[in-house]
Amino acid sequence: MAELVTLARPYAKAAFEVARAAGKLAEWQVMLNTAGAVAANDKMRAALSSPALTSDQQATLMISVCGDALDAGVANLVKALANYRRLALLPDIALQFNELKAQQEKVVAVEIRSAFPLDAAVAERLAQALGKKWHCQVELQTQVDAALLGGVVIQAGDTVIDASVRGRMLKLAEALSA
Repeated sequence: MAELVTLARPYAKAAFEVARAAGKLAEWQVMLNTAGAVAANDKMRAALSSPALTSDQQATLMISVCGDALDAGVANLVKALANYRRLALLPDIALQFNELKAQQEKVVAVEIRSAFPLDAAVAERLAQALGKKWHCQVELQTQVDAALLGGVVIQAGDTVIDASVRGRMLKLAEALSA
């Protein structure tokens, strides 16, 4: 799947630049998410990969299914993708566009897994501390994972902070066996 991500990147960057220049980042985000969801549908994926449809027919199908959810700019992107038989990239384009928008707005999605439910005050303090450390706004998602035994695991993109009892026990076991 890394290949799809690589192919989608220039389209996502171009769409982001067009949307930013027009001052319509939020609108384009909604439209691309809609188009991405439509393209990810199993029936739509089968129809779009059918060799019986021309690229114009594929674009028309995509645009008609999305209906009024797409403006002329995103419809042109859909047509360009159809010309190169790359409509399957739409879900990845939407994801990368969302990441670029979050970077622009300095928002980081952080997932916190804890052994026990976190109360709102603790979660808010964690969000504030992480936001201060990373100089951005933090959007928290919390999950309970009893396998951790205690503590938390914080994940933001590729960064993982393992402050769980289970993680510490695994490090101790590695150190003792080395």
